[in-house]
Amino acid sequence: MINCKVILSISKTHLLSRIKQTAIAALGVTFGIGTFIILVSFMTGLNGLLDGLILNRTPHVHIYNEIKPSATQPIDLYTKITDGFKVVQSVKPKFTQAKIHNALPLMSQLNANPDVKGAIPQLRAQIFYISGSIELGGNLVGIDVLEEVRLFNFGQYVVKGTPQALNNIENGILIGSGVADKMSLDVGNTVQVSTVGGAIFPLKIVGIYQSGLADIDNIQSFASLKTVQRILGEPQNYITDINVKLFDIEQAVPMAQFIEKQFKLTAIDIKTANAQFETGTSIRNLITYAVSITLLIVAGFGIYNILNMLIYEKMNDIAILKATGFSGRDVKYVFISQAILIGLIGGILGLMIGFGMSVVIDNLPFETDALPTIKTYPVNFNPWYYVIGITFAMVSTFLAGYLPSRKAQKIDPVEIIRGQ
Repeated sequence: MINCKVILSISKTHLLSRIKQTAIAALGVTFGIGTFIILVSFMTGLNGLLDGLILNRTPHVHIYNEIKPSATQPIDLYTKITDGFKVVQSVKPKFTQAKIHNALPLMSQLNANPDVKGAIPQLRAQIFYISGSIELGGNLVGIDVLEEVRLFNFGQYVVKGTPQALNNIENGILIGSGVADKMSLDVGNTVQVSTVGGAIFPLKIVGIYQSGLADIDNIQSFASLKTVQRILGEPQNYITDINVKLFDIEQAVPMAQFIEKQFKLTAIDIKTANAQFETGTSIRNLITYAVSITLLIVAGFGIYNILNMLIYEKMNDIAILKATGFSGRDVKYVFISQAILIGLIGGILGLMIGFGMSVVIDNLPFETDALPTIKTYPVNFNPWYYVIGITFAMVSTFLAGYLPSRKAQKIDPVEIIRGQ
């Protein structure tokens, strides 16, 4: 029968008698686990930041009425010529508006779907910005700003002013940062916008929007849906786009296919719209986990070498234990318990160091014009990383103690004493 109290007492004595070696073994575990926590938290935090820049403002399903050449041309309806073939030159799309027909009932139906978190309208218009003698071409997007904030984190990209001001002030505009810089405009100024038809409307700047993508910020601005409808001279049911946010992103593809088939509209799911970005995300995640696993394996071999040497340096202790009546199994448990204690102490210290350094990194200033709302480096404090770290520490030290302790179990104490 194993006397756990005696074995733990002997293990404690061994560890404390050579505190320097014990500390070196524990530090090997500490730095291995600590480095793993820091690396995986920082790299996955960066990956999450990059993913969020795209996913936060990209609808899971984007619905619009694409004007394209009709698949059925008038000549296809002519059936008298049965033995010939038809040639159509200069195929043109049929005359239609860019708006989504029956957009309001469609949004009501989508919002009633339990899989849909929200379906909100947009109205896109081609305009010219006019300020003094400066005239720039661009886009004005009519939005329901409160719903954009709720579903797509729109407020994170408003660097001056507030998105709520757009909802409270009639004829307000959230102007793109690139447009504001080129035209020397700021919050409180007035900018005139001209439609393709030539009508000019003054709008008050209530905020500045910066997405981090210069190509967008140089042309795009936002106003309320009613304001853009009034600028275009269109009724309240005139909507060109519907953006859908789902509870489960995996439902985006079947949802888009259903909408295209059911309503004869173009529906682009997020996976199709960001196929290249998803490929880059997969590669980054693969590199992150490959480096992390490699780091753990290297740390595991280091832990094994340290504990292996620690056990072989205690051959005299093994001989004395066996000479005083301890069995080989008891000796094995003594060294396994030492390894587990080293793994537990080193693992806990590693988690503490990893968490502490992650907090430091998370508070380091990180400022760039491309990401104006990001003030510090991103760090992912996922609890699973800490569970993986302490689990690996315990398993690796157990194996590092178990393998050499099997040899210690079989050692003849007479040979050790005779060798002395």
